[in-house]
Amino acid sequence: MIDRPSTPARLPVPAGVGRGLVLVSVFVCAACGLVYELELVALAAYLVGDSVTQASVVLSVMVFAMGIGSLLAKRLHLHAAVGFGVIEALLALVGGGSAMALYATFAWLGEARVAMVVFSVAIGVLIGAEMPLLMTLIQRIRAQDPGVAVADLFAADYVGALLGGLMFPFLLLPFFGQLTGTLLTGVVNALAGGFVVLWLFRRDLTVRGRWGLLAANGAVLALLLLGTVFVGPFERAARQAVYGPDVRVAVRSEIQEIVLTGDPRRGLELFLDGRLRFSSEDEKRYHESLVHPAMTGGPRTRVLILGGGDGLALREVLRYPGVRSVTVVELDPKVVELARGDPQLSRLNRSAFGDPRVRVATSDAFNWLRDQVSRLAPHRGPHGADGAGGEHGSYDVIVSALPDPGISANTKLYSQEFYGLAARALSERGRMVVHAGACSVGSRDFWTVESTMRSVGLRTSPYAVEGRAPGHKSGPDRGAHRRERPGPRDWSFVLASGHHAAAAPPVRVEPERAGGPRLASLTPGALRQAVRRAERARIGGLPPSTLMRPRY
Repeated sequence: MIDRPSTPARLPVPAGVGRGLVLVSVFVCAACGLVYELELVALAAYLVGDSVTQASVVLSVMVFAMGIGSLLAKRLHLHAAVGFGVIEALLALVGGGSAMALYATFAWLGEARVAMVVFSVAIGVLIGAEMPLLMTLIQRIRAQDPGVAVADLFAADYVGALLGGLMFPFLLLPFFGQLTGTLLTGVVNALAGGFVVLWLFRRDLTVRGRWGLLAANGAVLALLLLGTVFVGPFERAARQAVYGPDVRVAVRSEIQEIVLTGDPRRGLELFLDGRLRFSSEDEKRYHESLVHPAMTGGPRTRVLILGGGDGLALREVLRYPGVRSVTVVELDPKVVELARGDPQLSRLNRSAFGDPRVRVATSDAFNWLRDQVSRLAPHRGPHGADGAGGEHGSYDVIVSALPDPGISANTKLYSQEFYGLAARALSERGRMVVHAGACSVGSRDFWTVESTMRSVGLRTSPYAVEGRAPGHKSGPDRGAHRRERPGPRDWSFVLASGHHAAAAPPVRVEPERAGGPRLASLTPGALRQAVRRAERARIGGLPPSTLMRPRY
């Protein structure tokens, strides 16, 4: 179909210009290739969970497949122009459509791991085949020392990768979204590959080959552009397949996807990046169990809530008349906006964010705590760098309502360093409560949290409360059909007091006759059972988790 590579290419432009155009195409194709890689990593973390594991799988499989692609490209070196054209058309189609295809398998089949590996292999093979063919093409334009040619190609490739790496988070995601952004990347990829072959090397092609490649590129471009038109309906259909037909709100913030489902009759459910944060079917028992033991047995004038942007933990805290100020530290302002603005969610949290005692800080909980603690007078207590000793903070109660520790991005919020900061933020008689998953599922993670809290001098009292509605699944592994597999039936918590306390705090609630609020589902007997349930599941001897050595 083309001449042998030793034959100089017949270009429509001078050799120097042609060589420059090939390097520009290398630059563009490299940018597109890196966007595909980043898109797979981001989607794998979002759809499958555990971002570290999924990123490792995607990148290692893709790099391996690139090596396979380089070897396979040797069979095409006699037909480098046509081979490059076909590979770029396939890469544009597979890479550009990968996000939509992965989301479809997740939404309708309930599993994205196999598809993730298949796309990683396919994209890796196609990317790996690019460079040997481009090396052949550029040498056909003007033969030069192989080392110089390789240096030029890799320079263009690496600079293009830099552009793709920056465009993905700063341009494609915020302005186009993941699906449309990836489809448009495929369009650019197809145009760049088609330009090199169908215009620059067009004299090397037979009439049949030229029309064949033109038809293939045209079909790929048409499919990708058609995909951008149907992104909206596709997302709505996929969202209904995942969450059901009663989606009230579905927005993507700069941090996560936020979906609120349900209605006043069937109840509400909030999902953050596909993970269930609460269901109105059982949230009252969860939030009563989280908040009220910590609000009992000491001062409660100043309260700090880490997470809890839905306002439900805040609702329980505000039931105590002695509370004078509450600070809610929430990473995503869109969650707080939803809790304030959605009529049903606002009714569920009793318009808690409208209370004048409440202040909201939009920040990462770790960074916010570190900033607060840095304002204390420097003092090294008996626990040294861990921070359990030293100047007392001003918060009587700290409620940690953060996502599960098994989610890689959140492991720092369950680290020794984090709890050291929290311990210093407590007042002299302060208490802290942490939700850390379930004893019945992943109990090793739960007891690692408890061990980590003890390692900074906190006195801990673990307890596990039953009552979670059957079928609800939350945690680090996201499942598309949330009621297919039963989730854990308990919530597990760690109540703690500071290093100054002689003993761990008792897990109890203030009786109604003594001024405590009336609780809908939590009784003293249930709490005694919760303590015994946790002790029966205890795993001892676990080392603490640190920033440099996460153990979740």
